[in-house]
Amino acid sequence: MILTDLFSMILRLAELAFAAIVAGINGEYLHAVRHTDSWDQGRFIYTEVVAGVAIFLSIIWLLPFAGSFVHWPVDIFISICWFVAFGLLVNFLDGACGYVFYWGNVSFRGDDQCGKWKAVIAFSFLSAICWLVSAIVGIVWVRDHEARAYRRRQWYRSRV
Repeated sequence: MILTDLFSMILRLAELAFAAIVAGINGEYLHAVRHTDSWDQGRFIYTEVVAGVAIFLSIIWLLPFAGSFVHWPVDIFISICWFVAFGLLVNFLDGACGYVFYWGNVSFRGDDQCGKWKAVIAFSFLSAICWLVSAIVGIVWVRDHEARAYRRRQWYRSRV
């Protein structure tokens, strides 16, 4: 039990950090292009919304209590949202900054826009994986918890 709680807390911290990085870099870009048509910036607005929701939920579910494991359907949903954001951003770059999974030029600062986009893409993907792993841990925990409760009920009925 303690191991799953600790692992879940580590995953939530990673989800929070990755979403904050994506929100920061993406928000900087949205601020720079704030006078353009919002329809053209839809994929970036979507990514910012997903990052905001992920930050909110990871902060709420960071608290270590058993109820955080029963939220695995929401974890799957957020993971899917992150994968969609990842796909939209990869589609936007369309190979302009090199291979998608080559993260050698990832940067947070400076004028290297390709490095910043690679950082947003990388942390979007990593966040999606963290939310998916969190959902899998939740599914395993819930199934194990239900199996133990079922065995206890069977044992109690056999004794009565």
